[in-house]
Amino acid sequence: MAEMIFGGVAEQVATREEFPLEKAREVLKDETIAVIGYGVQGPGQALNLRDNGFNVIVGQRKGGKTWDKAIADGWVPGETLFEIEEAAEKGTIIQYLLSDAAQIEVWPRIKPYLTAGKALYFSHGFGITYKERTGIIPPADVDVILVAPKGSGTSLRRMFLEGRGLNSSYAIFQDATGRAKDRVIALGIGVGSGYLFETDFKREVYSDLTGERGTLMGAIQGILQAQYEVLRENGHSPSEAFNETVEELTQSLMPLFAENGMDWMYANCSTTAQRGALDWMGPFHDATKPVFEKLYKKVANGNEAQRSIDTNSQPDYREKLEEELKALRESEMWRTGETVRKLRPENN
Repeated sequence: MAEMIFGGVAEQVATREEFPLEKAREVLKDETIAVIGYGVQGPGQALNLRDNGFNVIVGQRKGGKTWDKAIADGWVPGETLFEIEEAAEKGTIIQYLLSDAAQIEVWPRIKPYLTAGKALYFSHGFGITYKERTGIIPPADVDVILVAPKGSGTSLRRMFLEGRGLNSSYAIFQDATGRAKDRVIALGIGVGSGYLFETDFKREVYSDLTGERGTLMGAIQGILQAQYEVLRENGHSPSEAFNETVEELTQSLMPLFAENGMDWMYANCSTTAQRGALDWMGPFHDATKPVFEKLYKKVANGNEAQRSIDTNSQPDYREKLEEELKALRESEMWRTGETVRKLRPENN
């Protein structure tokens, strides 16, 4: 582990330099990694592990779309692709990468295969942190570990293929074998992490749920929609409103932000833009911080987790979710976005 300074605060991180891929392969040379679930995180992690030379199998319900997707990705039924229970039985490390709702449903079928010395791996702290609500309580004689890439499985895979890495957090909830730390760091390197920073299951899920509902998805959609509506209500065309609200943000400014930080992005904008940003960041901060404080409290007291459990367990959950997503997809702003994207030079 290396000590790095983040904003003046020392943290322990694991990097590829100190824990190279060759070391990770050595640590896991006798392990069979069973990736359970082939939806959001499963494909990216499984494919990266396979391409990095680890012994990987996939467990998925036979006959569904994701089973067919796994076959299309080169997983072979009966050799590297199995029903969930068979994969769990064969695996010495069980990567439990189903959705939170599916983890609750499938847990009774997985638990019998968590025999002594195995490792149970998560990429989200939800099931363990809220174990009294989810019922996911692992046996005492298995390692319980987490690697949480800071992005989608699609991004993890895309960056891997580009020769880059997506940063991840890691955590150890239970070290039954004395090998949990080596196992979790090796897996983090194997799935394609840029570097790994330490957390625990509770902090991971608190930050993750806050981020998803906040700046990563919920807040950004709300802010974009509000600005778009104000521009439209004041006579601006859909194209102009979308370009000023979304296109310039995602295609011009965010790449600068990602490259060297917000201060560097500011320095590469006009002085008029800099003045306006500095003047208005305070009012936006003051307006939104109370919302973030309320959100964090609801995450910490379990209300957000319970809402997810309750809604996701409804028999018509998928249909209701699709209705809500359809309304978002068919809003004027995002229908305008579809046209704008088609007009980008790379699409013509």
